[in-house]
Amino acid sequence: MPDVILPVLDERDALPWVLERMPAGYTPIVVDNNSTDGSGELAAQLGAQVVRETTPGFGAACFAGLTAATADLVCFMDCDASFDPQELPKVADPVTAGAFDLMLGARKPTARGAWPVHARVANTVLALELRRRSKVKLRDIGPMRAARREALLALGIQDRRFGWPLEMVLRAASAGWRIGEVPVAYHPRDGESKVTGTMKGTVRAVRDMAGVLRE
Repeated sequence: MPDVILPVLDERDALPWVLERMPAGYTPIVVDNNSTDGSGELAAQLGAQVVRETTPGFGAACFAGLTAATADLVCFMDCDASFDPQELPKVADPVTAGAFDLMLGARKPTARGAWPVHARVANTVLALELRRRSKVKLRDIGPMRAARREALLALGIQDRRFGWPLEMVLRAASAGWRIGEVPVAYHPRDGESKVTGTMKGTVRAVRDMAGVLRE
């Protein structure tokens, strides 16, 4: 069964809901990326495996979780309650069945404000450029995804910031992976997003992803 990598930066309030809704057999790996609210300690109390990653950055946290994982199949998911863990099988099962090598969850907002307009526009532009370059028909560079652990490590993803999700897809496409996406619900997050919740965060993410595209 899959390991689920959960990058965490001050997500204490969302952690109980996320962890209690983890599907049976899915093992949560909480990567504490310098939280100051006790997220890591709470995750450990709730029974999750906790990995400490002091290098700041979304990609750094994802890579730390990937190297700590032991399952053949790994999933990635934000830990701010914007995604329901109960939907993880929708992205994991097609990879388990051998139909796809990388499966992404395409976000479908469930409420007004769940996905701010500025973030959605930026995502659309990046997805269009990704489609142009890779010929992979994706609508969303979504953070909920699943793939084989050893294959992901072999891709050699270099970015340790917000370019990590985009670089993963680009390298997978270059390697000839079968890449797909399936709709998943996207809920209003618990607290303010470090990326899409603010214009500054979105600009930072777009800058990092643009850097990946230039490379």
